[in-house]
Formats: sequence, structure tokens, C-alpha cells
Amino acid sequence: MDISLLAASDHGAHAVEPWITYLFSGLLGAMVVCLALEEKIHAKKSVIVGVTAVIALLLGAFTGILPFGPVDLPNGHKMNLPVFIPGIEWGVVTIILGSSLFVDVTSKSGLFTFIAIKLTKMSKGDPRRLLWFYGVMTVVFSAVLNNVTAMIIVGSLSAVSLGKLGQREKLLGFLLVEGLLTNIGGLLTLISSVPNIIVGTTAEIGFITFFLKAAPYVVVATAATIVMGARVFGIESLKTDEERAVALGQVSSFDERDGIESMGFFWFGAAMLLLFICFIASASFDGWPIGKLGMGFVAMMFAVIMLCKFKSSVGKFYSGIDWDLLFFFVYLFVAIYAMEQAGVLELIGKGIEPIIVMGAKLGGGLLLVSSAVASSVTDNIPLAAVLSNILKSMDPAVDPRMWWSVIFGANLGGNLTPIGSASTLVAVTIMHKHDLKISFMGFVKKALPFAILHIILATAYVLFVLEHLPG
Repeated sequence: MDISLLAASDHGAHAVEPWITYLFSGLLGAMVVCLALEEKIHAKKSVIVGVTAVIALLLGAFTGILPFGPVDLPNGHKMNLPVFIPGIEWGVVTIILGSSLFVDVTSKSGLFTFIAIKLTKMSKGDPRRLLWFYGVMTVVFSAVLNNVTAMIIVGSLSAVSLGKLGQREKLLGFLLVEGLLTNIGGLLTLISSVPNIIVGTTAEIGFITFFLKAAPYVVVATAATIVMGARVFGIESLKTDEERAVALGQVSSFDERDGIESMGFFWFGAAMLLLFICFIASASFDGWPIGKLGMGFVAMMFAVIMLCKFKSSVGKFYSGIDWDLLFFFVYLFVAIYAMEQAGVLELIGKGIEPIIVMGAKLGGGLLLVSSAVASSVTDNIPLAAVLSNILKSMDPAVDPRMWWSVIFGANLGGNLTPIGSASTLVAVTIMHKHDLKISFMGFVKKALPFAILHIILATAYVLFVLEHLPG
């Protein structure tokens, strides 16, 4: 489930000169190229995107495309804010910050070590079986929570389990497969991601209908990803009785109570994790106060509750926060916000518009692929909003498969690049945390075969299977 919040934007609210749009399009392209060459230019992602954001804001100020002035508040008052503040999706920032703190503090209770060892014992030390356990868990967590939280929790468990088995060399494969599966899990329900909500509600797709239509693909794509990941990364089943006996003896010696210093804190952590899952899952509903505050608030609230246990020594947890990741997202949102005001996303939408008139099958397939490519380098939320408006304005009404093409493309595009979705970038960050160095292009090379498989399966599914399903 993606936890981005819709930025305060007004598509097409002001006319923008074509040369400005092309200028900003070039800036976006330059940013992507620099991210691809980050190792050669020896720069962190946050610095590359930060420079892009600064240039975009300066260009926006000089060209007059940014909406300067007070911001209207719900109570009728106005507030003067820096022009870029409404463009930052604070839900993403707070969910990453809150979830990271919550998981870090909760891990001190020994809960995650307990779960990891339990799953490792259930796998009997077989790496492939463990990959299946964690893969399915990732999809379920992404569907009912959000894909960033799912990646943080499952990634942490994977590192513990493989460390216990003495197979840390397989951690890169586990984390990459789990990162890809977060975006597949984000397809499962209407509320699993913001693009689902935008497109689904505009197309008037009901919750049950959405689930019935999307679930078969999610099941097939999950299985295909795990099988392919096991082959690509050499995550094999134990083959001989001797290997199985050694592994079973190894896991039998594991004690899930290792790391539990206080049973009281352990059970408190377990209760908080269950409550955290319930609150995050229900935060998508606006009918109750927590839902109005959003998932970011839920993550921060539970982080604060857990920090109370270490109220006199919270500095050690704050120092462990990945500030580079947080600032990367802040700068990225600012840059994309400026691109949106410059008409770059609208240009992308107009470029896709002629595809729609090609017919349900040819046009639908091309729309899915093009929206996936577009969402791999820019925010899929405003892109989904632009394409929804285009589809809604078509007369006569477009084939229902067109809506699903946008839904699948916007979600699966996140698997093409590490900046395509928050969860894939979090997966890369966890890799770096465990000294598994992987560059922008390194991720693309490893993820591209999976992404192509996902998009081919999605295209075939949307064009030839979806219309025959109930709902």
C-alpha cells in the first residue's frame, strides 16, 4: 500500500509557455541521468535530487509558474507558506520516519528476532521455503498496511533470519524480491495505493469488484516473482538428506527467546505491533478521527509511544534515522511539484492521450506500458490524476480496460527504477545498511527482467482475462 498523500495541486490551472515545459522536461531527464551515474559522479541521491529541486524552484520563480501567495485553510483563513511546502507529500516523510523509529525501538524488545527465528524454524532452514514465507508476507503487509512499512518490517526480519542461518550472501536477493513484491501487493485492493484510490473512484470501481479483478493477477505475479527470484539469485532448496539434516539441526538449536531481556516489554511490543497494523490498515478510512489525521500520524504516534520506554536515551534512536533517505524524498517532492506546475506531467498525459483512441487492446496495452515507464521516473500520483481526468473526459466512454491499464501501469512502474516507488528505494537503503552496495543502474539491471515480466503479465491479464472475471 503506497502511503503518499495527494499534493495540493491544480492541473492546468494556469497557462505555461511550451518552452518552459520543455526546459523543465530536460531538467527532469538530467536528474534521471545523474541518478543513473551516481557512482561515477560520486554524489548521494539526496544531493542530486536536492540540486534539481533548487534549480527547479529558481527557474519556477523566474518564469512565474509557481503559485505564490497565501494558502487557503479549511476554516476559511489563509496562511503564508513557502511555495514548495504544499508540494511535499508529508505522509511519505512521516510514515518513513515514524515506521523506522517504531521498528527500531520495537526490535529492542526481541519481537522481530522472535518472529524471524519462528519463521526460520518453520522453513527448516531451507532458503527457498523461507523466501516464499517472506514473499507472501510482503504482499499481505503491502495490501493491508502500506508498502513502505511492509518493506521496513520484512526487510528487518529477512536480515535477522539469514544472519541466523549464516546465509547473509542471499540477503540482496531477498531484499530485491521483497521490494518488487511491495508494488505487486499494492495492487490487491482499492485502498492499497493512492493511484488505486484516484483511478478506482473516478471509474466508480467498488471495493469488492476491485479485489476480485486484481487478486488473480497478484497471486500469479507473486508466484512468478518468487520463482524467478530464486533462480536469478541462486536461492535453492536443500537437495540432499545430509543438507536437510544439517540445516534442521542448525535451526533446532536456535532459541527464539534470544534477545528478549524483558518478557513484559516483549509482550508490550507484540501488542503495539498488532495495534500498529490495525491502526495503519484502518487509517485509510476517513470516517473516524485517526483516518482524518492519516497514516503518517499513526506511524509517528506509535513511534512516540515506544520511545517512552527509553525516554532518557532517545538520542541513540534519532541518530540511527536515515536522514539521507528522508531528505531525498523531500527534495524529490519539491522537484516533481515544480515539474507539475511547469506542465511536464500534463505533457506526459497529452503524449499518452493519442494512445487511448487506438482501441481497447492496442491502446490499452500501450497505455499500460507508457504509464509504467512514466511512473518509474516521476510521482505516480499526479500522473494517475492526469490520466484519470483524460479518461473521464473521453466521449464516448472508454473501455473499462483502459482504467485498469492505468492502475496496473502506475503501480508496476515502481519496479523499473529505485526511485519509481518509496518502497523500492527503502529496499535499496536497507541493502546499503547491511553493506550490500547497489547503484541506481545496478538496481535497474537486476530489477528490469522482473519488471518486464510483471508488465507483460499485466498487459495480457488486462486485455484478455480481466473482462471475463466477475465483478
